[in-house]
Amino acid sequence: MGSYAVFLRGINVGGINIRMADLRDALKKSGFPDAKTLLASGNVVLSSKLDAAAVKHECERCLRAAFGYEAWVVVLDAGKVAQLVEACPYPEDDKSTHTYITISSDTAVLDELEAAGSLLEEHDQQRLGPEALAWLAPVGGTLDSPFSKISSKAKFKAATTTRNLRTLIKVRDAAAALDAGQATSS
Repeated sequence: MGSYAVFLRGINVGGINIRMADLRDALKKSGFPDAKTLLASGNVVLSSKLDAAAVKHECERCLRAAFGYEAWVVVLDAGKVAQLVEACPYPEDDKSTHTYITISSDTAVLDELEAAGSLLEEHDQQRLGPEALAWLAPVGGTLDSPFSKISSKAKFKAATTTRNLRTLIKVRDAAAALDAGQATSS
């Protein structure tokens, strides 16, 4: 049984509002009995005998059925989340900058996003692996940052989502607690 982090794209913004308790209940009914949500932005940790691709497929199917929208999720093995947090060269946050990590279920899409970002005059970004790209944005100006504007384009929606580094740290810690719980129950 593996532990996974599931990141939902585009909920609780733009008219798609899902309560985390409802999300958790829907996932539990779809075969993920230990699903746990974190924050209100669509972060889930769960365990499954399925591989990451099958977890992605099942979660998207569940969300479409339960909430009636075109759902996209990115699923990462819990160990990969820990590796990405460790690999990030940027600080959690400082007084002037926030660190973000864009994750993707499609390496080619992330390659294209990275290439587009590298053309920006100021491009503080670093690839963390085939599925993740870290970048910086000024405090109070994240949505107006040039890289944020590129990453929010429709062509990247189905395969990417972005979280701040603080959120990924919380997801990493929750996944580790889930793993520890599995180890003690075995």
